[in-house]
Amino acid sequence: MGFTTFLFLICILNFNQFLKAENLGVYIVHVDRVESDDLDTFYDSFLPTTTNVTAASNSDDQPRILHRYRHVFSGFAAKLSAAHDVASAHHSFSQFLGLNQNTGLWKNSTYGKGIIIGLVDTGITPDHPSLGDQGVPPPPAKWKGKCEFNSPRWTCNNKLIGARYLYRNHPSFCSGIAAAIEDGVDVLSMSLGGALHLHFADDIMAIGTFRAMERGIVVSCSAGNDGPKSKTMYNEAPWIMTVGASTIDRKITVNAVLGNGEELECETGTLDQMIPECHIVVCEGGKYLDNPVQQGTNVKGAGGAAMILINGKFGGDTTSVEPHVLPAMQITYADSLKLKAYLNSTSNPTATMSFKGTIIGGGRAPVVAAFSSRAPSVPSPGILNPDIIGPGVNILSSWPAYVDNSKTDSTKSPTFNMISGTSMSCPHLSGVAALLKSVHPDWSPTAIKSAIMTTADSVNLEGKPIQDEQLQSASVFAIGSGHVNPSRANDPGLVYDIMPDDYIPYLCGLNYTNQEVGIIVGRKVDCSKEKSIPEAQLNYPSFSIIFGSTPQTYTRTLTNVGKANSSFDVEIVSPDGVIVKVEPKKLVFPKLGDKSSYSVTFTRTNEGVMNSTQGFIRWHSAEYSVRSPIAVVFQN
Repeated sequence: MGFTTFLFLICILNFNQFLKAENLGVYIVHVDRVESDDLDTFYDSFLPTTTNVTAASNSDDQPRILHRYRHVFSGFAAKLSAAHDVASAHHSFSQFLGLNQNTGLWKNSTYGKGIIIGLVDTGITPDHPSLGDQGVPPPPAKWKGKCEFNSPRWTCNNKLIGARYLYRNHPSFCSGIAAAIEDGVDVLSMSLGGALHLHFADDIMAIGTFRAMERGIVVSCSAGNDGPKSKTMYNEAPWIMTVGASTIDRKITVNAVLGNGEELECETGTLDQMIPECHIVVCEGGKYLDNPVQQGTNVKGAGGAAMILINGKFGGDTTSVEPHVLPAMQITYADSLKLKAYLNSTSNPTATMSFKGTIIGGGRAPVVAAFSSRAPSVPSPGILNPDIIGPGVNILSSWPAYVDNSKTDSTKSPTFNMISGTSMSCPHLSGVAALLKSVHPDWSPTAIKSAIMTTADSVNLEGKPIQDEQLQSASVFAIGSGHVNPSRANDPGLVYDIMPDDYIPYLCGLNYTNQEVGIIVGRKVDCSKEKSIPEAQLNYPSFSIIFGSTPQTYTRTLTNVGKANSSFDVEIVSPDGVIVKVEPKKLVFPKLGDKSSYSVTFTRTNEGVMNSTQGFIRWHSAEYSVRSPIAVVFQN
């Protein structure tokens, strides 16, 4: 599946002939199996240096890999220091995405070298340590940007290569996009929302990003944080990669043992020590918990020693890490029902809270975040959104303000925070797009987006369907094509490509006026002379079908970016109440770059009361799987 490559120590062997005086030991490190052409380099990447000498070497300074296992299990034996080296050989969050140092997509893309990502946001802290440029090469020659800070103590460097202050009495989003185009960025990352729009012609984000896409820029935007209600999407224009949010396989755990022996494990919390007998205050929010840190401040001010925050039904399984002012934990909706039942069963409730630390790997991640906005799209229900989901819950992020409530001197350490939102998932996808752009500089923004969508994972770490915040199988209205799998996106086999002019028949098909279409595409358009198409006819990597009773037929065209002399067969999983027919059932591509088209007909078979359903079409060969989700909304 390729989501994660975590490692753990399974035994310690005392091979005295290999040990030195510095308390070195021989460790066998087990690593989840990955597909790699260079396992030696992959194993080396887990050690604290990139140079690993052999057991016969006389080096006294370098860690030594003694044996690399390939057949019995996946891993290696190495001579390491328990205090330093083993601690350095740790799970990396990037490995949750299937990215590993010195191998695979990261290696092939030279870590995105030469690719410029433009960020349009509300501000930046230029002197934050996360923006240090140690080891970063100078900006590429194509860079045309400027460094415009309003403080003389701030400057740009080889990582933060430019900055503009763009609030100049006209829409700052638009001016930010214009500056990014002018400066020569390759990817535009916009963790921004705004108002819901009925028409793209009224949406400055849709208009500005169309101009960026025309110039070959991949645009990644947040889907919005108004879930789990439907029709809450932002930034859903089809030329934007719209990104929803999901959890990762890292948990910061706190356990609460109730007086009746019931144990509640919270996946997120803040707790420095065991809590003795004291007053633990239970706080219940509404749809979401409003300002939990302030709630903790109120509890502490009233004499409370600790706090348990409980989710409402809408919050479900989504919990957030916060910089609390007192020991605190947030529990899921399911656990809140257990806690309430216990509180109602006794006049003298008791509980013990204990911090269990960080747990990595395993579990049911990714789970769709409760806040992640949902489809259908309002301005274009015939396009399925979000396009993709990615890590967006409890992400360790640089932060401009000091959040350590146990200290008062903010100069002692850098400022970081745990943040949740589609504003966190959007940059992850921007980074993936940058890697793909580096490997495939000739791919269009739409081809890159298609590669990401059609190779996405629809199952979690347990191999089961991705779940939503209620721990039910998530619908395509929540996950779109699924969870990003960067390594597979690097070699998708086939892509659905769309040229900028292809959007004009689509926009005319939305019954926009000539003026509205012209505002979006930046030139005069006469829709009476265009061959208007329905939304679902756009050559999109997914299907969103709005059904009455009449059968609907659409075409798609795939471009071969995999291997010459390849053929693909179709697999169809029809949505309930719908028959899906695809012709032809085999696509053949003699050469790279060849195109082949197919038609798909949707026929309704269920006239009963049904709101929506889903399925998929998958083109597959021995080496590739190209999957397109199908969303169906019935108009009864």
